[in-house]
Amino acid sequence: MKPINRASLLLLILFALTGCQRKPASDQGTEANQPTTAIDFTWNNALVYFLLTDRFENGDPSNDIQFERSGETGVLRGFEGGDLRGVIRKLDEGYFTDLGVTALWLSPWFEQVHGGTDEGTGFTHGYHGYWTRDWTALDPNFGTAADLAELVEKAHRRGIRIVMDVIANHTGPVTPLDPVWPEEWVRTEPRCTYRDYESTVTCTLVDNLPDVRTESLDNVDLPPALLAKWDAEGRLETELAELDAFFERTGYPRAPRYYIIKWLTDYVRTYGVDGYRIDTAKHTEESVWGDLWEEVRVAFAQWKSDHPGEVLDDAPFYMVGEVYGYGISGGRSYDFGDRQVDYFAQGLHCLINFEFKYNAREDYETLFSRYSRILNSELAGKGVLNYLSSHDDGDPFDKDRSRPMEAATKLLLCPGSAQLYYGDESLRPLQVEGAVGDANLRSVMNWTDLAETGRPGVPSPAEVLDHCQKLGIFRRNHPAVGAGVHLQLGADPYVFSRTYRMDGQTDAVVVALDLEEGDHTLPVSTVFTDGSRVRDAYSGWEGTVEKGEVSLRTRQPVVLLEQIRPLP
Repeated sequence: MKPINRASLLLLILFALTGCQRKPASDQGTEANQPTTAIDFTWNNALVYFLLTDRFENGDPSNDIQFERSGETGVLRGFEGGDLRGVIRKLDEGYFTDLGVTALWLSPWFEQVHGGTDEGTGFTHGYHGYWTRDWTALDPNFGTAADLAELVEKAHRRGIRIVMDVIANHTGPVTPLDPVWPEEWVRTEPRCTYRDYESTVTCTLVDNLPDVRTESLDNVDLPPALLAKWDAEGRLETELAELDAFFERTGYPRAPRYYIIKWLTDYVRTYGVDGYRIDTAKHTEESVWGDLWEEVRVAFAQWKSDHPGEVLDDAPFYMVGEVYGYGISGGRSYDFGDRQVDYFAQGLHCLINFEFKYNAREDYETLFSRYSRILNSELAGKGVLNYLSSHDDGDPFDKDRSRPMEAATKLLLCPGSAQLYYGDESLRPLQVEGAVGDANLRSVMNWTDLAETGRPGVPSPAEVLDHCQKLGIFRRNHPAVGAGVHLQLGADPYVFSRTYRMDGQTDAVVVALDLEEGDHTLPVSTVFTDGSRVRDAYSGWEGTVEKGEVSLRTRQPVVLLEQIRPLP
């Protein structure tokens, strides 16, 4: 059993005395937004907000142009100015807290290739963060090490975790300013054909995207260009000394995969990031992720030991994998055709669920009951991250934003963890005139649209945001929403419960959907006892359970019932 640290012990004592969960700090939080359950955070209920840093908020215009990246590009294929300081600004404003966010997944912040390239969709720079030039440095377009440290500290202060996007599969493309890495480090051919395991893993994803030889266990020297860069920046001796210490401690060969693992875990050991989103997980030997998991456990434990006053709780380090094409119906396996791989056995606690956007076309009960059954049987102890839109999925659910309320309701109330992609809550367009390919999905965050007024029958961005905030805060306050067992209580109106038990404690809620305006009587006897005081977290209504039912008048189509726990 893992020992309980001093901070966690004090929190457990506090929970026992008050029956209240520790409240996330928020500059704009209200009592109604605070948790009403004593059960701690679980990643299986997380609300993960995914943003492309360059497209979210420009907090420091002075860093907008770096490495002379100012030439003409395709539409939405150059740097737009968003940075870590912009994310910090929104943290300070309480934006994420008011949305119920429990984890921020930021696009990669590594230094990107200095040049650009045209992949057939227009000249492009590495604004997205997936074209790594140096794993050990932040790209100045995104910000500084001090910015990252401040962001993590401020997020933690608000009970929000940071998920770091990691790449081990490839470097950035070769450009006139960015030479190819040495042959013992990368391959430049063949291109993947995805017929089987070999043609998916030991190959380049696209032309001119050198594939790291992660299968190799041979000792290799560092790339001369990287050594020269570190020397020019005055940190060569420090970087080499750290590498020497890493390889001496671990006994690993100086192979490409282990250099990269060292560089990735440094961000955990130094800044205290709480999780990884594993990019292109199926295109790299699965053992790489097992090795990464072993090392990141060490790094996370070290950071906690060095920063006892900043530890949120005993939640484990989180690794969620992008196994492109994986769906929850696959259970624990991904099928390459000639081989099935269980990525959950390689340190990954969760996989991105690529089929949710299709399942969202089903009715609520079909969707919710099936997900609850799978997550509480073959995937028990593991999880999926559901999403409806993302940075590289050209076929999202509700692409034209015509069904935003339904989309938000299904995503935020479905069993499993949930990923909001920036702008899902504000109707940011997913189709942009002149944009080609995935650039359509990566428009600049539409902050000014939140001031628009809605038209009859058409929700405004502000109304969609309000809906997402209510659902998100309810999810944050109740781990039962994503991690609990689903049970239908009524069909007309549609009513269900979720119940989650952990360490002898129980969290339970009742939800009703698609209600007509007027008086309703909802069955709640399986969750709340007679005489219990309950609150509708959506409207603020409060009442008492009588004869196993709750009677209320509502103008809203959603009711989110939670028990009101007495103050100490």
